[in-house]
Amino acid sequence: MKFSESWLRSFVDPACAGDEFSHLLTMAGLEVEEEVTVAPHFGGVVVAEVLEVGKHPDADRLHVCRVDVGSGEPLQIVCGAPNAAAGIKVPCALPGAELPGGLTIKVSKVRGVESFGMLCSARELGITDDATGLLVLAVDAPVGDDIRRYLDLDDRLLTLKLTPNRADCLSLEGIAREVAALTGAPARFAAVEAVAATISASRVVVLDAPQACPLYCGRIIAGVDAGAMTPGWMRRRLERSGIRPISALVDITNYVMLELGQPLHAFDNARLTGAIHVRMARNRESIVLLNEQTLELQEDVLLIADERRPVAMGGIMGGADTGITSVTTEVFLESAFFAPKAIAGRARRYNFVSDASHRFERGVDFGGTRRALERATRLIIDICGGQAGPLSEALATLPERSPVRLRPARVVRVLGMAVSTERIAELLSRLGLPFTRNGEDFIVTPPTSRFDIEIEEDLIEEIARLHGYENIPAPVPRALMSMLPQTEAVRPCQRIRQILADCGYQEVVNFAFVEEAWEADFAGNAKVIRLANPIASHLSVMRSTLIGGLVANVATNLRRRQNRVRVFETGRCFSRDPLGGPVAGFRQPWKLSALAYGSALPEQWGSALRNVDFFDAKGDLERLLAPLAARFEKTAHPALHPGRSAAVVVDGRTIGFVGELHPRWQQKYELPLVPVLFELDLDALTVIPLPRYAEVSRQPLVIRDIAIVVDQALELQQLDDGLRRNSPAIVRNIKLFDVYAGSGVEAGKKSLAFRIVMQDTQKTLLEADVDAAMQQLTAYLSEAFAARLRV
Repeated sequence: MKFSESWLRSFVDPACAGDEFSHLLTMAGLEVEEEVTVAPHFGGVVVAEVLEVGKHPDADRLHVCRVDVGSGEPLQIVCGAPNAAAGIKVPCALPGAELPGGLTIKVSKVRGVESFGMLCSARELGITDDATGLLVLAVDAPVGDDIRRYLDLDDRLLTLKLTPNRADCLSLEGIAREVAALTGAPARFAAVEAVAATISASRVVVLDAPQACPLYCGRIIAGVDAGAMTPGWMRRRLERSGIRPISALVDITNYVMLELGQPLHAFDNARLTGAIHVRMARNRESIVLLNEQTLELQEDVLLIADERRPVAMGGIMGGADTGITSVTTEVFLESAFFAPKAIAGRARRYNFVSDASHRFERGVDFGGTRRALERATRLIIDICGGQAGPLSEALATLPERSPVRLRPARVVRVLGMAVSTERIAELLSRLGLPFTRNGEDFIVTPPTSRFDIEIEEDLIEEIARLHGYENIPAPVPRALMSMLPQTEAVRPCQRIRQILADCGYQEVVNFAFVEEAWEADFAGNAKVIRLANPIASHLSVMRSTLIGGLVANVATNLRRRQNRVRVFETGRCFSRDPLGGPVAGFRQPWKLSALAYGSALPEQWGSALRNVDFFDAKGDLERLLAPLAARFEKTAHPALHPGRSAAVVVDGRTIGFVGELHPRWQQKYELPLVPVLFELDLDALTVIPLPRYAEVSRQPLVIRDIAIVVDQALELQQLDDGLRRNSPAIVRNIKLFDVYAGSGVEAGKKSLAFRIVMQDTQKTLLEADVDAAMQQLTAYLSEAFAARLRV
């Protein structure tokens, strides 16, 4: 809702102004979205009267004018405007005037003729974009008066961003009622008296759709002058409200709509036939609207029709066949109440919105329907002349305004502050909400303009608005809290995320519904869980793995030239459970997945450029698992390279996998390098064993190295497990530190070097003890794996 502040102040003139006034409206729920002055800053422009206009001696399109600016001797001014004429009054910028855009007016010669100022158009003053000629002022404009004061160019234009429930503020009177209630300033509304009929001409109105239109008023006004000029004050108010003046008859209906909130329409009465019918459209019935749009209507569209054809879309827009023209001498003026549900969405269905539909679909005050018709009738007769006929009215059942009970105790509980019954009564009275008392409670009957008041909470909101949201205290909330026990055996998920972040990974959040191809590629899942109503056609199944989302994240980053990517995600996955599952035959485990792509380290001078590999991801995974110890066993997985992947086993249970992406998927998803990834059951990471006491030995360590030659196909894990199971008690740690195959080692064999750390808690180890332990390990390796010492 856009309007002029000076127009609003003609109804109510509070003491606050400027930013304070805008803040008042905003805090009351009427958000001031924009505030600007009518014209930008300029000075030195006065009202002038053109006394004479002569031709320029050296230019066909220039005029030499003698202009009275109210300072005594007339000034000579050269002007090129086509509408320059003797007797008109226009703005004149005097020498030294500063116009918008930084233009300074000086005494100058124009094609050899001196000019002592400039006659201005509306565009040159920054008022409108009209540059077709001089801005012609009213004949009674006082010569010499400052143009800013005369045209009220310091007036502010306010634009309110109203919520859909505040249709009562889509008018100047509605906003004025709010301002009066907020500030206590007296409101002055236009006194509207019924216009006496001076002719008998009338039309019968028939309500064929009384639920959609329960009230329709109209009257004939004969002998009007359609070419009458719209008064300057009305044109200015319309323009400053964002409405382009068209003609006096149309401008009056728009003016009353802005003033009172009631949309009106004027038909050319000579083009109507018989009675006016308010009915629903017939199947495939069509109409040509004033915007020249031809519509084929559906049966739920409300129409205004005469005996022959539709003449308007009810509450939306009039038809072109019966519109006002320059030769109209007799109008049928319409004012009606249309039910919001009968209008809502109809205009948008046909890709346009009108001021009338914007108001009717939110709710128009049906108590002011006749008042608006009388107000418009008086303005038409005063401006365009004519004689009014009797009022034709058709009335059905109007909406019932059901009383709403307001309990003071409920107000206190909702607002969290003490509000006395006297204060509630005062605020309701200021809002114009009539009430009666039932004990402590207030029984409030909403006025016909307030469609937004239906329940008790609506009234509490009104109390809060008028009291002032900023005046409602904000006490610190109090709650009884106790420290919850936190067991050492449980690791919070946040700690797991932090470890991955410390490793250089960034957390992502992807959709739980994915492309069906992802499930086939990355999970080998043929029994997908389909969505009944997917948000997009390609996101049609629930994920059973997080890998697809991470691969898509990498592809997205590569398109944005980010060539080193580390991402991880925690989230639920979904799979069918043949045993029934906890939720309707489905399992919803929490999983964690991480993916590394690109160089192992950020590019730097201190280390050679190397792409991330299996062992980088394995190292990150072991850091994440600590203090849990994992075994890595060869496995096959549909998402991973068949020879560069492993299952992650903890305490005999497989909790996930790690490996390189399969070359087939690397090619399909257009990844230049191979990503390395792992996925784990999140529950397995959150449970960690409690630390156990172990005596710290004061005895020195003894370290021995042993190198053995074994078959190339023998897996290290088998060796490691066997050594740990069969090592003597004094062996504290066994660690592989070298692998070699080549010169000195026969084909099909490999050399493995282990470091054996030995220590006793009670005594210093003797050479004999150490040799015995080493002989035991060597004998075991030879017997179990046919290993021999490398010499």
